[in-house]
Amino acid sequence: MISPSRRGESRPAPSRQRVVLAGIRAPQQPLTEVEEHLEELSRLTETAGGTVVGTFVQERARRAPATLIGKGKVEEIARALAPLKAGLVIFDEDLTPVQNRNLERMLESPVLDRAGLILDIFAVRARSREAKVQVDLAQMRYLLPRLAGRWTHLERQAGGIGVRGVGETQLETDRRLIQKRIGHLESQLERIEGERSLRRRRRGETFQVALVGYTNAGKSTLLNALTGAGARVEDRLFATLDPLVRQGAKGWERFLFIDTVGFIRKLPPQLVASFRSTLEEAREADFLLHVVDVSHPGFEDQMKTTHRVLEELQLEGRPILTVLNKSDRLAPEERERLSHAAPDAIFISAARGEGLEDLRDRLRALVEDESVLVRAAVPQAAGQVIARIHAVAEVIGSRVVDGRLVIRYRARRKDAAALNRLVREAGGS
Repeated sequence: MISPSRRGESRPAPSRQRVVLAGIRAPQQPLTEVEEHLEELSRLTETAGGTVVGTFVQERARRAPATLIGKGKVEEIARALAPLKAGLVIFDEDLTPVQNRNLERMLESPVLDRAGLILDIFAVRARSREAKVQVDLAQMRYLLPRLAGRWTHLERQAGGIGVRGVGETQLETDRRLIQKRIGHLESQLERIEGERSLRRRRRGETFQVALVGYTNAGKSTLLNALTGAGARVEDRLFATLDPLVRQGAKGWERFLFIDTVGFIRKLPPQLVASFRSTLEEAREADFLLHVVDVSHPGFEDQMKTTHRVLEELQLEGRPILTVLNKSDRLAPEERERLSHAAPDAIFISAARGEGLEDLRDRLRALVEDESVLVRAAVPQAAGQVIARIHAVAEVIGSRVVDGRLVIRYRARRKDAAALNRLVREAGGS
């Protein structure tokens, strides 16, 4: 069983924890959809350091209030744990605190739900100070309603998937201390959010493009192709937690690209709340690139998940370009079908560098739509106003006419309005 560790410490490679998965199938739900969801849960488990040794699915019209699945299925899983040498059961559905406690009592084994598993992965993979604070806060909010009866099984479990990242002292604390810890983390996060907001204001002179999409869609690979950033790329879920901000290179210099944390089905609400400052990067961007792994059999459901999260973050009104990545893996007839079904989508292969010229043309067209040409006559003594125009706009040309500096520039519509006010206040026109 995986022993607990503190972030940043080196340790020998642990043996992988043996895990059993459990899910529910609605009466009319396609079996392929259930299999796809459990396959994703299996990949999440592997990312967390576990090995799946068994899977159980029950078809139910209604969820059991006390245990989610029926008593007979619970007993079936309990009988299988010892032969499978499994030490943890992970459910694909979110469990209420009562369901979690009842299942652990009946199975005599630690139980984790999908949200807890995702939180555990984030705890292991967080690197920056901001990401660690956000994950700690999300874990505390997740644990708070689940305190009753939790510590006894944690003592028995001695560490493992679902109990990492919060620190050994938190595992022995009580509700009052956890609430105090939440308050402390919220204060830390407020300070970090202020620092991030200041950095965003300082880079306002370039067009900002946020890469959003389902986890493992290829956002980091695309960032590397557009900026030469050398961001770490892994074929695993949640390879990127900390947003990377990089200036475009080799023809993309006009843009600042932001790689954000990937979305996933049933993203825990605690994470959405705690990572709001990180996701604010997408809110402040001029455009969104919705990166889709079009080679994935469930890519359409993944697109719906991304749109739901964008709606929660109130980002649906932002200009969005849909980028169908890994299109080199498509059969010609499938690509033809998709080109008719989604005529505005852009087919690319970030790994091969294919389709990037088309993407650049579409982004430039968006820039034209979102910006205006302005002619301003500014008193030559208004040095601060002239400097501000050069900072936030693309100056096309300037000349002195009747003692005033006449500047022609292109700027975002919102920046143009602010610059017009500055020019008028300085006595210009």
